Amino acid sequence: MTWNWQASSWPKFRYDAAANAPLEQRFLLSSGEILGAVHHVGPSDRDQLRVDLLSDEAMKTSAIEGEMLDRSSVQSSLRRQLGLSPDTYPTKPREQGVAEMMVDVYSTYAEPLTHETLFRWHKMLLSHDRGLGTIGAYRRHEDAMQIVSGRFDRPVVHFEAPPSTQVPDEMDRFVDWFNRTAPDGKEPLPALTRAGLSHLYFESIHPFEDGNGRLGRALAEKSLAQNIGQPSLIALAFTIERERKTYYDQLETHQKTLDVTPWLKWFAETVLTAQQATLDRVGFVIAKAHFFHRHRERLNERQAKVIERMFREGPDGFKGGLSAENYISITKTSRATATRDLQDLVEMGAVNRTGERRYTRYWLRLEDKSP
Repeated sequence: MTWNWQASSWPKFRYDAAANAPLEQRFLLSSGEILGAVHHVGPSDRDQLRVDLLSDEAMKTSAIEGEMLDRSSVQSSLRRQLGLSPDTYPTKPREQGVAEMMVDVYSTYAEPLTHETLFRWHKMLLSHDRGLGTIGAYRRHEDAMQIVSGRFDRPVVHFEAPPSTQVPDEMDRFVDWFNRTAPDGKEPLPALTRAGLSHLYFESIHPFEDGNGRLGRALAEKSLAQNIGQPSLIALAFTIERERKTYYDQLETHQKTLDVTPWLKWFAETVLTAQQATLDRVGFVIAKAHFFHRHRERLNERQAKVIERMFREGPDGFKGGLSAENYISITKTSRATATRDLQDLVEMGAVNRTGERRYTRYWLRLEDKSP
């Protein structure tokens, strides 16, 4: 098997620039839409939106690698890192590390890439892992760096990266390329093309013992932010996690060739989907503010607690809708009181009701339907 880095023309990737031109234009337009939408969000809601989006990315970039994190701990760590009022939830080393990295990517996006940047991110991400031989530096082990699946006695090698002895030179060349192709570099590239190439290029070197996927996605975020001139807050990992198998299939295919037009098209479409997810989240925050403007004075303490809980579930709300049992569990009230409260919420236009009897469910009504 020949890998892309073994080709004589490595790392000169080939692609049809014209094929992605319409997607590049859509990306720039959507970036403007997100910026405009965020301006309609109040300061406190904007801070919470930032925490929500960054925590989603932290959770999902870890989930792509099969690592499940404690969301509350991630959010608590993010609030501390961003200088916001901290909550009382305890932080954990793994969650604190990924939160530190996400905030560093967010806050230093405009700075040129250096080896020290990558080492710093790696330390933040994996300082808790006592099983790694090298943390905060490129891999040095003599064993082949392979991505393998299948049985121990019949492994399937999906990719083999350059040997560790080549990594320093490969990364010198990568860092130089990343900075040369920046908007103010000598050879600037369009936003989606640069981000897509940077991710594939980095993953093909696989310079660290562990954490390469998470760092590679962080690099794509940094690249996009540099091209639009502000932190992107694009739900990239959130979107990739939903297409995890396709993502790995695309990487595997394009780590065997330097012809990467299909990869760039897939990556560009994924970023555009991620932008729409961000726009939906911003729209949800704005809708939440309008909702409470309409109804806050009419909600009793129990209703307000349940409504806040429903909003915390995000745009999709409770899976399957809010039931009377949910209401009773959250408020610790009687069934009769829950029934009255829920009927009152329907009558005031705060929620919609679907189903009958034990199948009755309630959904947030985010649009004001009154004349």
